[in-house]
Amino acid sequence: MIDRRTFLFAAAGGLLAAPLAVAGQPTGKIYRIGFLSPSASADPSILDAFREGLRELGYVEGRNIAIASRWAEGKYDRLPGLAAQLVDLKVDIIVATAVPAIRAAKEATRTIPIIMAVVVDPMATGLVASLALPGENITGLSSMAPEVTGKQLEMLKEVVPKASLVAVLWNPANAGNAPQVRQAQNAARALGVRLQPLEARGPSEIDSAFATMTSEQAGAVIVLVDAMFLDHRTQIADLAARRRLPAVYGLSDHAEAGGLMAYGPNRLAIVRRAATYVDKILKGAKPGDLPIEQPTRFALVINPKTAKALGLTIPPSLLQRADQVIE
Repeated sequence: MIDRRTFLFAAAGGLLAAPLAVAGQPTGKIYRIGFLSPSASADPSILDAFREGLRELGYVEGRNIAIASRWAEGKYDRLPGLAAQLVDLKVDIIVATAVPAIRAAKEATRTIPIIMAVVVDPMATGLVASLALPGENITGLSSMAPEVTGKQLEMLKEVVPKASLVAVLWNPANAGNAPQVRQAQNAARALGVRLQPLEARGPSEIDSAFATMTSEQAGAVIVLVDAMFLDHRTQIADLAARRRLPAVYGLSDHAEAGGLMAYGPNRLAIVRRAATYVDKILKGAKPGDLPIEQPTRFALVINPKTAKALGLTIPPSLLQRADQVIE
């Protein structure tokens, strides 16, 4: 695998200050951190990344922190109950990934600090009113910029220039998907492409959505960023291969699972970065005063093996722009 760039994050309204030295860590108490995710607990990479970020700042489980994790296993209707469990545990901070989990945490408490991680457009989804001063008990990191979905469509058209109908696989149970659909529609009009949004709330609906793409003769598909899609990334990659549909994704995990290409942020780097917010809040910062960070660089990941299986040639100009080429 070829890596040529690193992910950098800029804070809305200025860069966050560097973390304090380990010697300055709070002492004499074990702080309880709640971790809430809509994903499956079978994939611990996201929690491992968070733990790594905490360790880099001097936090060690059992010595000065304890982590209580809750996983919705892709069933978003479980999130309110799981968030309530964390509140009942009297955690000091809740770290939540993805819009449905953050919304559940926000509805469960107005006092416990909430740190957002891997969230698409926190303003458009109504989580905060401002990136510079989010207010109330919430802050964290955004994982998308408004133009990203449009860039994905542009890259897909470079690979499949004759595609006139492009499907969009999205999950209406995830409020973070609706802004991405709107962004794709705006980009499609500029590129002269028709979009076919297809809903999928679970694995069986993913199957039926791909069947519809085939029957409607879609030339390609955009798979939006969603925890349930991420959990079923192998299923989606296999369906795209069987249906011979070139696909672009928002997370590199999909390309690593056999998807054609991905353009977006490094979700694990974002979650690892969320530990810096934990550090600041435990040292007295108010969450509503901490600017929300937005990613300023995104990675293009290409899987040439999948391209070959689909009978596609990746344009050299696109390969040259790739941050990772999966060999």
